Amino acid sequence: MFCLALLLAACNGSGKDELQSNFSADPFLYSKTVKKLNDIVLENNFPPMIAARNYAYANIAAYECISAGDSAYPSLAGQIRHMPEMPRPAEANIDFSLAALLAFVKVGNAVTFPEGSMMGYYDRLLEMADSAGISSMRISNSKVFSDSIASAVLAWSKGDHYNATRGASRYTVTEAAGRWVPTPPMYATALEPHWMEIRPFVMDSASQFMPVRPPAFDVNNRNSVFFKALLEVKNIGDSLTEEQKHIADFWDDNPFKMNVTGHVMFATKKFSPAGHWMNITGIGAMKAGADFNTTVAAYAKTSIALFDAFISCWDEKYRSNYIRPETVINSLLSQDWRPYIQTPPFPSYTSGHSTISAAAAEVMTEYFGDKLAFTDTSLLEFGIANREIKSFRDAAQEASISRLFGGIHYRFDLDEGNTAGRKLGEHIVARLQMRRRN
Repeated sequence: MFCLALLLAACNGSGKDELQSNFSADPFLYSKTVKKLNDIVLENNFPPMIAARNYAYANIAAYECISAGDSAYPSLAGQIRHMPEMPRPAEANIDFSLAALLAFVKVGNAVTFPEGSMMGYYDRLLEMADSAGISSMRISNSKVFSDSIASAVLAWSKGDHYNATRGASRYTVTEAAGRWVPTPPMYATALEPHWMEIRPFVMDSASQFMPVRPPAFDVNNRNSVFFKALLEVKNIGDSLTEEQKHIADFWDDNPFKMNVTGHVMFATKKFSPAGHWMNITGIGAMKAGADFNTTVAAYAKTSIALFDAFISCWDEKYRSNYIRPETVINSLLSQDWRPYIQTPPFPSYTSGHSTISAAAAEVMTEYFGDKLAFTDTSLLEFGIANREIKSFRDAAQEASISRLFGGIHYRFDLDEGNTAGRKLGEHIVARLQMRRRN
């Protein structure tokens, strides 16, 4: 069974096996390049929705490079209504795979920090191209073209309202019944309460896939939908099996977990949900034997789904402002109860992981089918054992139920998040033509 994490680690060296004459068209090299950005996102604590934005623009830039060199992959300009026409190649002698790699790195570098964090790898790609025997003229032309695409994508990205939301007013916590309040141990302020104002790629508006209204907050009637769901969270959390714990740990994907032992506090980092799905995209592409262009297209379309899914979910989170299970359990049932994984700092309804995973799974299924079993090795580097996954949709379902096992979501958060995410994913699959034409 293919192990992406181990292969990515092995490729961090500078062995001669990297320097193939066709190195730039190696789909694994593209997966390695995405992983470089994933690592920088992890190390610098980008929140999940911002991480999704980073991946999306970088992958779109790469996709537009392959689109320019392969008419089987239509440009996203016009398919994404607000996306302008992309530059066309000025020269014929261009390595479009190399251009895609360089454009990804240039955009990834621009949307992350610290400044210049990916440029060492950019220089390494150019050195590899030279060592692989690609002519200096072809390298130069490829670099010039990739720069033109990167610049155009970055200019377009500045209109998505991201900068405007940096200075937007923050979330106001109130004591209204059933409303979200900060949770232990950090009691952090609400994360990105204006993310629904970000311009989506494919959705007509942030509310296009708005879920049904959540159950009424009712703690006085033990037969209410809410109270039964609350008890389910506590009862499952109090009797977790080892398998359930593994699922909760594997899909935790908390990019910044605060650990508290007495008076000592320290943070640990893992991939965000979007970063985890970027890894799954690479694993799926390799397991399916996808070529370079298909691999880039799968990454780009999956990252678009992740980006829009976060906007959709955050629109609902800060509409309903639903209270987390931990808060109610501590107030009514057990003051010392804690979920198995740490409650993140934003409202409960709907589940972000359920929404984004369902959307991503629809895109991955479009490219590689619903019968592609794989070993998810994404968490090995954090000391968490692999999981055997039957399909991308099964991965999405497991990611979703992990939030109930982890004690941070009600089941209705998961169910309605799954529904909204699946509908969004189906919409993106239908709307964007990003597959090789037969």
